[in-house]
Amino acid sequence: MNQDFLSPVKEDTLGHLLLNSPYCLANSIRIHTLEEGFPQLRNVKLAIFGVQEDRNSENNFGCGDNLHFIRRKFYELFPGEWQSEIADLGNVLKGDTVADTYFAVSEIIKELLQQNIIPIIIGGGQDITYVNYRAYDSLEQTINITAVDSRFDLGSLEDDLTSQSYLSKIIMQKPNNLFNYSNVGYQTYFNSQDEIQLFDSLFFDTCRLGKAKELESIEPAFRNADLVSIDIGAVRQSEAPANNNASPNGFYGEEICAIARYAGISDKVSSFGIYEYNSKYDNNHQTASLIAQMIWYFIEGVNFRVKDYPFSGKENYQKFTVLLDDDDPLVFYKSNKTGRWWIEINILSDNKYKRHALIPCTYKDYKEATRQIIPERWFKAMQKMV
Repeated sequence: MNQDFLSPVKEDTLGHLLLNSPYCLANSIRIHTLEEGFPQLRNVKLAIFGVQEDRNSENNFGCGDNLHFIRRKFYELFPGEWQSEIADLGNVLKGDTVADTYFAVSEIIKELLQQNIIPIIIGGGQDITYVNYRAYDSLEQTINITAVDSRFDLGSLEDDLTSQSYLSKIIMQKPNNLFNYSNVGYQTYFNSQDEIQLFDSLFFDTCRLGKAKELESIEPAFRNADLVSIDIGAVRQSEAPANNNASPNGFYGEEICAIARYAGISDKVSSFGIYEYNSKYDNNHQTASLIAQMIWYFIEGVNFRVKDYPFSGKENYQKFTVLLDDDDPLVFYKSNKTGRWWIEINILSDNKYKRHALIPCTYKDYKEATRQIIPERWFKAMQKMV
């Protein structure tokens, strides 16, 4: 790990915890401090680091500052029944240029992924999602991104990379390793009809806020993701005011925490970021507290992963075959361990899409198939493989 990219956690962030319980998280995780130095990463499963970069965050300047407010709230919490070792690596400071910051963040994520450590990124604009995505290039595999956001952040090809145009760079720039993109919680009035139609033509998965509040229906989007990106502006302003683009509508605090747990419990998710926190607007550190709890729930989910994705042997799964009138049959699998469902995509050759041969779905998808309704998830996945 290139430690030069990371500055230690401020001493006063830890100092106020002296009066707290010795059982709180501050005393059970490895923290990069000036006194203790950089933590050993052996056996570490999750690594938190902050990004103090706001120059490409649209209308939210300051979103890289005061990340110690989030840490204080997180350190005060008590761990669950966790086995995973956790480290806090400190912060990536602003580089001389934005590109310098991007390079440092990408290198850190790349090294963590290579060590099978899940990075948890806090702070900075959501343009960091693009940097996170590029860090997967070295893995030479197609990946899935799930973003929790009220906006698609598509922008145009001519736009510079910003928090509201990063997705066009992911879609168009090479190497293109994106298999699927899912947006959870978009609000229609923040997105043009042209963008909505474009997403449909690309066979991406989108879920409006009202539908996304049926949390069970969005769980497969996280079970199928490699990278999860959350714009804190997707949470309603009354719950999370620390964002200059906050809106009266959005997810409630308990809903976004449930979403964070869905991301954690997914066997595939290997990086997790929460962006656009702006302490200037944070009344009584309310948003910092919510983000701390989101991180807690993500870690809780990781510790309760059950590895029920049917990679090879399917003896622990029930197989259901649905005969369609005019097409090949659809094959579903249900885990005996968790009751979660998958639908099989028939891939004839061993190609780069092999890891997407089983698409997470819901019991509702199976029930619709029995009524001769082809699940939308299956149809979109097939279109991307043609």
